[in-house]
Formats: sequence, C-alpha cells, structure tokens
Amino acid sequence: MPTPSAVITLCTSRTLGLVVTTYGEEFRKAGDVLRDAGLRRLPNGAFVAPLADTQTARATASALVHHAHEHGVTLATSSRPYLGDIGTEIAARLPGTWSAELQIYSHPEWQQDLWTGLWSAGEIHQALEDHLIPFASVLTSDAGTELLLVERPGHHNGYLIGALADDTDHTQHAHDDPTRPRSIVLPDDPALAAQAVVRTFLPAVQRALHNRNLETVLAALTRIRREHQALQDIKGSGPAHGSGSRLIEGMERDFADHAWLSFRHVLEYAPPLLARCRPSATSWPEDSAALTRLRDALTTSQDAWTKWNDLRDELQSIAQTLPAHEWSRVRTELGIAVLPAMQTWLTDTQPFERQARAAEPGNPGTPSGPSPRRLSPRPAPSAPHQGPATHH
Repeated sequence: MPTPSAVITLCTSRTLGLVVTTYGEEFRKAGDVLRDAGLRRLPNGAFVAPLADTQTARATASALVHHAHEHGVTLATSSRPYLGDIGTEIAARLPGTWSAELQIYSHPEWQQDLWTGLWSAGEIHQALEDHLIPFASVLTSDAGTELLLVERPGHHNGYLIGALADDTDHTQHAHDDPTRPRSIVLPDDPALAAQAVVRTFLPAVQRALHNRNLETVLAALTRIRREHQALQDIKGSGPAHGSGSRLIEGMERDFADHAWLSFRHVLEYAPPLLARCRPSATSWPEDSAALTRLRDALTTSQDAWTKWNDLRDELQSIAQTLPAHEWSRVRTELGIAVLPAMQTWLTDTQPFERQARAAEPGNPGTPSGPSPRRLSPRPAPSAPHQGPATHH
C-alpha cells in the first residue's frame, strides 16, 4: 500500500495537550493545514493545541478534519503518548545530566541521515532500514553520549533504544564496526525503561566504546608500523648519498605526514583507555613501567595535538580551509614533532593492548591467563629517523 504524500498524526501529551506531527513528501501542505486550524508550531516542528478546555478542543478537532479534507491530507491517530514526553522522563532518571530532544523527520529522505548516524546493531538498525520512522527522541549526556529512542515499529507498545556514533570518523564506518552495541527493547513505563537503560544498555555502550577506541588505536599503530617498516626497507636497499639521500629525506617527510594522520587517533582515543588500566590488578603488574612511558609520550605530544585542533577550529570558525599542500606541510611538521612518541607507542603496543583489554568495563575480575584475544608478537621497530623539519 503506497504511503500518502501528506500525513498528520495526532497524539496526546500530559503537558502540551494535543501534539501533531507531519510526514510525507508533501509535509509542508500538512503544515499549512495545522496552521489554518489554529495549532501552534514548536521549534522542533511539532504542532500543539491545548486540551484543557473541552469546547476549544472540539473546535480544533473540527477545524483539523475540515482543513485536512479540503487539502487532501490524511489524518491518523496514535494510541501512544507523545514520544517527546517519554524521552524526557527517561532522561530525567538516568545517572548524570541528560537531556532529551524530539527530532522530526517529516520528509522520507530525512530518515537517511538518521540511519547513517546510527551506531547500534540489532532491531533498531533493522527498523530504520525497513520502516518509516517519522520522529525520534535523542537523549544526550553531559559526557556527549547520544542515544536514539524510537517507537517499536510493528508493535502497539514498547520502544527501541540504540546508540548514535559520536563523531564523523566513526559515523563513516559505524555499520561496519564489529564492536557496536546492540539495541534493546524498552517497556512503556518510563521508570522501568530507564532502569533497563541503566542496568543493561549503558554498560553495553561503555564496553563497546572502550573496545571501539582500543581497536581504533591499535589500527592506527598498525598503519604506522607498516609504513615505517616500508620506509626502513627502502632505506636499507640503496645508497644514502647524493640524489638517494634527497629521495630518502622526501620519503621521511611523507612518512611523517601519513603517520600523523594515524597517530592523531592515538592522541584522541588512548588517554581514556590508559586511565582505566590498573596493571597491579592484572597478571602483568610489570606493565606499569610501559604504561608510564606511554602516558609520558602522550604528554610530550600535547603541544602538537593542541596546535592541530586549534588550527582546525580556527579554519572552521571562518569557513575556510588550507590548500592540500599546506595541510601536508602542517601534518609533516607535526608528525616530525611526535616521532619519539610514536616510537614509544610502537615499542610498547603489546603491554598496552593486554592492559586495555583487561580494563574493559564490566570485566568480572583480573585475568589469570592470556588476554581475551591472542596477542601476536610485535618486535620493537628501530627508531624512526627524524628527518629535517619542513619550512614555511
């Protein structure tokens, strides 16, 4: 059965009264109907009308029916309460500071943006693929965690909650992420729903974030290691004087450029992982020295990391960008500055990985044997040669 081009859906709210949302390719026509009927538009795109006065409510309902028929707009009613209220009530019961915002996807194509930003797997992923989701509540914590709450399609009650990707890098690969948390079904009652989020979903999200950040750091180090080894192989295969020397210097600058693009992920995602590590509580207390070296390496890289972020923020604030060759120069300069820190991280990758895996949130105890995933031996590479810094 084809979807009507313009739909008006009515539900009720304890605080707002009648709440109406629009949907369809001609949703603006539905909005005209609501304005003609005297409803007030909220900033989020929903329309409201009070229900406290019976006579006024009847007049509003009559006007809605009349104008909808006149404009060829379909009227639908929902037995569910206003999702904006449900999201707010759940958010108020979560630990820390949370807010809830109802987002309306009036045009069918707008839902694609929602699906693209979804991190969670499971039923909510399938729901966004197979069903029309005209609105959702986004719950946001003061720490930046974002959860997506939707009515469970194909059911008369219940909700689905999932996690949204928290930055552009991860949004681009969210659906391929093996660490992503699975959505869960929530009951109608906001108190019970919040309880399920606290006891089941948030711990799963924390574990997933930990593992995703760890895999991001390890993947970055693997790329740096591979590129560094390729550079070392080339340096060892030919003379390092004359034109050969200039070629090597150019390749070292290229390595610094590319290595910075990977090492920035270490600078961003490794600190919270290190903060969770407790070597003395594991079977490898001797890793404490390695973790200290890794923390010190991050500290010495802080100036480069700050410079990178300040430059990006400055360019974003003036809606400009640098030419490609200028970006390359900046990355090369920063990459050369953090080469010693990269060396430390390449050398101590193995103790970092096993300690970070042991520190996974919800880990029932200290591992007494090998880490959960077998660690392949990683020989410490020779120190990257610090080539000449590039000039402005």
